[in-house]
Amino acid sequence: MPTPRPGRAVLLVAAGLLLSAALVVFGRPEAGLAEATGDPLKLTNGFYVDPGSAAAAYVRRHPEDTELATKIAGQASARWFGMWSGDVKAGVAAYTMAADRADKLPVLVADNLPGGPCGIGGGAASEAAYRAWIGGLSDGIGVRPAVVVLEPDALARLDCFPPAEWDGRIAMLKYAVGLLAVKNPNTWVYLDAGNVGSGDAKEIARRLRLADVGKVRGFALNTANYFTTSESVARGTALLQALGGGSHFIIDTSRNGNGSDGSACNPPTRKLGTPPAVATSPVDLHLWLRTPGESDGPCGQTPTLPIRTFSPLLAHHLITGT
Repeated sequence: MPTPRPGRAVLLVAAGLLLSAALVVFGRPEAGLAEATGDPLKLTNGFYVDPGSAAAAYVRRHPEDTELATKIAGQASARWFGMWSGDVKAGVAAYTMAADRADKLPVLVADNLPGGPCGIGGGAASEAAYRAWIGGLSDGIGVRPAVVVLEPDALARLDCFPPAEWDGRIAMLKYAVGLLAVKNPNTWVYLDAGNVGSGDAKEIARRLRLADVGKVRGFALNTANYFTTSESVARGTALLQALGGGSHFIIDTSRNGNGSDGSACNPPTRKLGTPPAVATSPVDLHLWLRTPGESDGPCGQTPTLPIRTFSPLLAHHLITGT
């Protein structure tokens, strides 16, 4: 077991005390609370490579595939949590504890708003169920260091839902933001802001403000999509300007090496992007929010493959860019 860096235990105890005090006023956390009370990069030594990823499981069954082992399974990618995850508190706790023992920073994606993406189903059964679920995810992290990307496409594709439902959906995001800001002081939370093609930047910034993005670290771009890093930097800069500054953003670089062809569902001739790394301003991090080789759904190059199912065929297409 790696030896914790000096002062880490003291920092985590202090974070626990801050957490206790913050819970007294939960509901109205100060803007920037999460950023002020803990930097997960300083509490860890690199990103966590998930040994439970589908790519890692494939490599254990096929050790001869050294290229996939090195270029995909050996890279840090996010673990997604949603309605399929079972006991979310227990699952998140096990994942973040394993990362903490390794002195690495885990990346999680929370994907469980009622109705799923664009109202096609999935997600929590009700607003009350979602609040309980996000509470379990928060409890599973506790004061351990983590990065959380919150609800891909929830704001960017709000238009998929009837306008009468918008306030309720934003209220759930606002609740999640406030909860994580208060209860998880060593977690950087990024509210998903869609991608380069998600419409007017000022409108997305307005939605980010409604969901209280100022209470967490910032916003995420290009989650599970293919737009280039340079395009995403330009988009993020426009969102920062529309927000009036004071925020940060991350970019999913898992599959953006050849950019987008307009499709976000297993398109051909895409390629791996740059590996996960700390980035330069105005970007916080380049992360792999989708494990390359996992399907976007039954579409594109794999018309029968369910979402999040790993395909070595897709993985090698991304390695070669063909």
